[in-house]
Amino acid sequence: MKNLINIVLFSGLIVSISACEDYLDLSPISEETSEVAYENASQIEAALTGAYESFQAEYYVWDNVLFQDVRADNHYAGGDNPEIFQIDWLEVSPTNSRLFTNWSNIYNAIAKANIVIEKAPLVTDPKLSEERRTQIIGEAHFLRAYHYYTLVNLWGGVPLVLNFTSSAAPEDTQLPRSTKEEVFEQILKDLAISIESLPDSYGSDASVNKARASFGAANALAAKASLQRPNPDPEAALDYINAVENSSASYQLIPYSQLFDGNNYNNAESILEAQYLGGNEGNFGPQLVLPPSISGDSWRKFITPSHDLVEAFDSENDSIRKNATILFETVNWVDEYWGNSPGSEVPFAYKWKSADGWASSNRPYLLRFGDIVLLKAEALARLNRLGQAATEVNRIRDRANLPDLSASVEANQENMLAAILKERRLELAQESERWNDLVRFGEVVNVMNNLDEIDLRTGEPTNYQMTQDKILLPIPQEELDRNPNLDQN
Repeated sequence: MKNLINIVLFSGLIVSISACEDYLDLSPISEETSEVAYENASQIEAALTGAYESFQAEYYVWDNVLFQDVRADNHYAGGDNPEIFQIDWLEVSPTNSRLFTNWSNIYNAIAKANIVIEKAPLVTDPKLSEERRTQIIGEAHFLRAYHYYTLVNLWGGVPLVLNFTSSAAPEDTQLPRSTKEEVFEQILKDLAISIESLPDSYGSDASVNKARASFGAANALAAKASLQRPNPDPEAALDYINAVENSSASYQLIPYSQLFDGNNYNNAESILEAQYLGGNEGNFGPQLVLPPSISGDSWRKFITPSHDLVEAFDSENDSIRKNATILFETVNWVDEYWGNSPGSEVPFAYKWKSADGWASSNRPYLLRFGDIVLLKAEALARLNRLGQAATEVNRIRDRANLPDLSASVEANQENMLAAILKERRLELAQESERWNDLVRFGEVVNVMNNLDEIDLRTGEPTNYQMTQDKILLPIPQEELDRNPNLDQN
């Protein structure tokens, strides 16, 4: 790790964050100020590199799994951290430190994107071509859109910070919340700029093409936003998905086992992925979840796949995706759901395959084509084009050696949507999609309140007491204290 970058949060708080070494062969700007640091091509490229490195911050490494899979029905909390158990039990307090950490990290990421958007047009260095300048601006708009997509799904309407500022004046830092719809509109505005600005690829090097925002990535994220927004637009989603499919980047499904074996980075299904290299460029997440035989340690891991998830795989005889997602192993600790005594066999989250002492090279997908295929099925189903929707779902099922959807599913829109939601669960478990999916399908309250998860310590089912009020996370108390113009969820 090298270089400390000082970023000004919109709240006026100054924080120092450690920036990993660049995976695009550029070092982030360090000691220079935003007023003087962007005079030549290398400096603005370095600023963009710093913006990409936000994908190595806490939320995108690890907490996205907590707030998407653990908060939903895919995983239980493990370990001994009370704040993670709050997430699992749907009792998240505004003072939970993970809220403010993630809020701060993501707004820091937005601040870095804003710097690039503002400064790139001002660089006069002849080494910066107009084509590259346009790409840089498009990449920064994509990054800002991605981070606002994260924020709006976690907290709903949030303050829209669209300009970098070093001011501490209240009128610049104490912004009110925009509505959820306004945030989605801004996401799609940013992505429209990206779609017009970005190439399908940057050449023949996949390690660059999958590390950078591209035409395909911008359209993929726009498709997700079009369906996730309060007033979904499946027609628009299909247009964006068609652009992804027709991209010269030639995205395609690959064998499911190869997606997560650690040997096929930047593959044809990957649209965008965090470029962990191991060592000083390592991913600490795998150490938190992998079993003793792989991680080399003997303490209880921080997440455990749920009975309900395992049963979902088994009900479909889905051994291919189950074996890529879950590994069972006997442990020496007590697990309140899988065995209330040492020596029980417990499942482990297994889409990461190597821990390497907190410095794994395993990479999370930020966007992948399998997700987009199922989004296409969903958009078609919402338009009542059920036969076409079934065709897309069956592409995913064929890869898992599962039979095509039945005629009764294909004949009924409600059944089709339920089948797509289940397919997304089996396809994307541990990939930080589940909570968003349950919310988008209007099923989160029903699903969480009908889980049959037995706490072996008491023999009683866990009661999650899910309500509509728990769909969004509380605004961090520290941010409420800083900004009197914010109101709590």
